[in-house]
Amino acid sequence: MTAEEVAAFADCIGAGGVAVFPADTVYGVACDPDSDAALRRLYELKGRPPGKPAAVMFFALDRALEALPDIGPRTGAALRRLLPGGVTVLLANRGGRFAAACGADPATLGVRVPDLPEALASLATVTVPVAQSSANLAGEPPPRRLADVPREIRTGADLELEGGELPGTASTVLDLRDYEREGRWHVERAGAVAESALAAALD
Repeated sequence: MTAEEVAAFADCIGAGGVAVFPADTVYGVACDPDSDAALRRLYELKGRPPGKPAAVMFFALDRALEALPDIGPRTGAALRRLLPGGVTVLLANRGGRFAAACGADPATLGVRVPDLPEALASLATVTVPVAQSSANLAGEPPPRRLADVPREIRTGADLELEGGELPGTASTVLDLRDYEREGRWHVERAGAVAESALAAALD
């Protein structure tokens, strides 16, 4: 992926647009996580109910930790063991950050930091976070190739980036909301990272 494509992606997000892009697991659709209007467009393209949350993706772990200063030390250490990787982590959102992306539950924030392959490594230069969801229609399988992204999403987005064929398994959703105080965690959705690997990092 070229520097020009990455710059166009960041510009699209900053201007309130919606972009289709490749990550480490599947193709996603992204927008400004603080823009109600952009998120509304993203959800309309997917046919996704508006009350559902969208994860906030950071392209470097340090940027995620800087943006979320309310994370406690135990949870922060866990994130450094887990991320970057194919995990969406559910955190207690005590600071009320990125409320537009949290849907009907502003007390919970989903966070992603992708483990970018070499071909997509230049995405790590994107300094802005994005609200993102897999680039599929609601209820349909996530796309592993740009050609698999539904036509409605591709034509409705402001930008699309080609990243080749991806693994095709969506991220594991991991609930760490009770981890700081109680050390409890559970898998909300099985996915790219096995539960045994999570246990090795968390227990």
